[in-house]
Amino acid sequence: MLSSRQFPSLSALRLKRWRHIAIAIAVFLSTILISWVVMAQQPVTLRLLMTAPDAQPWQKVMISQFEQEHPNIRIEIVEGPNATNLIEDLYTSAFLLGDSPYDLVNMDVIWTPKFAAAGWLVDLTDRVTPEQLSAFSEVDVEGGKYEDRLYRMPLRSDAGVLYYRKDLLEKNGLQPPETFDQLMQESKQLQQNGDVNWGYVWQGRQYEGLAAMFVEVLQGFGGFWVNPDTLEVGLDRPETIQAINWLRSTVSEGISPPGVTTYQEEETRRFFQSGESAFLRSWPYVWPLANAEGSELKGKIGIKPMVHAAGQQSGACLGGWGLAISKSSRHQEEAWTAIQYLSGAEPQRRYIMEAGYVPSRKELFTDPQVVQEYPHYPQLLEIVGTAVLRPPIAQYAQASDILQRYLSAALTGRMSPEEAMRAAGSETQRLLGT
Repeated sequence: MLSSRQFPSLSALRLKRWRHIAIAIAVFLSTILISWVVMAQQPVTLRLLMTAPDAQPWQKVMISQFEQEHPNIRIEIVEGPNATNLIEDLYTSAFLLGDSPYDLVNMDVIWTPKFAAAGWLVDLTDRVTPEQLSAFSEVDVEGGKYEDRLYRMPLRSDAGVLYYRKDLLEKNGLQPPETFDQLMQESKQLQQNGDVNWGYVWQGRQYEGLAAMFVEVLQGFGGFWVNPDTLEVGLDRPETIQAINWLRSTVSEGISPPGVTTYQEEETRRFFQSGESAFLRSWPYVWPLANAEGSELKGKIGIKPMVHAAGQQSGACLGGWGLAISKSSRHQEEAWTAIQYLSGAEPQRRYIMEAGYVPSRKELFTDPQVVQEYPHYPQLLEIVGTAVLRPPIAQYAQASDILQRYLSAALTGRMSPEEAMRAAGSETQRLLGT
């Protein structure tokens, strides 16, 4: 018979089993802890969608420096199509799916109301002080707000500009025009003298550029499109009809070419840069191209705010871009760190010097380093100071589509201005529920 000592007791077996279990648990927890430590040491990656042409200067002068100074954060730029409306569609589609892959949102100024109203953006109001915002152009800050809350930090400004042939005005003893009537008179004089074939070119095709151009003329006649506070629509008011009739008169009186109602920015730039016209309404991007080596207009152009009716004020349509944070981002604090850095003075200065874009920080318009490279920037600051917003309403895209359709019909003679604007005003009121 075997002794009981030859067999382990039941309690000993249980103790041994629990020891094995305890060791397994300890190994498992150690593995998890090590994984957490490794993951914590890995840099966070923020994703950002933008047009392909913008990606290179961003990566070269801003992202690379940011990552050097913030080794725990990486910014991955996703290059999208060149058309900004297609970028907007991609962002919108991503948000509608409920979990956007983008942490940072590079936004055109007119997207702010739509994206904010939909609840897609983080409210930044309490993250930045009024003193910090005062460093930026006032209207650029307003362009980042919806219902008085800040959702977008300004990064790059833009505003409509009136270009003129400085050499031709000086040759004929003329001053840059201040009013719509002066622009017409000087155009006719330069045409009659054989200096140019046409006086003035503008963007008349049915697209967003038409709306941007029109808000400037409308402001110059003292009118308005939509009051964002009251949702009153001003399209069927006398000032709007005056603005349309003036644009029509530039064609009927031979100041603008008949094809101007089919032109976008690049058609008008090439027209002006080839010496065909004396005046051009466009954006700041034209300046470096018109002054490039080999350009016929190098050193021959000037800029000023858009003209206006007597007794009224100029208006430059505000464009520009800024950064917001996606509400679905899992890295909102890191995204805010990136925005604070990228909207700072030194990164903006490097961005301007590399790409020639317009700053949103007021100090950079008169910065000696910037002015040495771009001597027209102090004048741009004056123009940005006259900037007006397109209506900051959540339904802006639909309202713009309505205006574009009926304005194009009025400019091309398919409808009278009065008939077109009554219809546009009525549709816009229905859109807004007023």
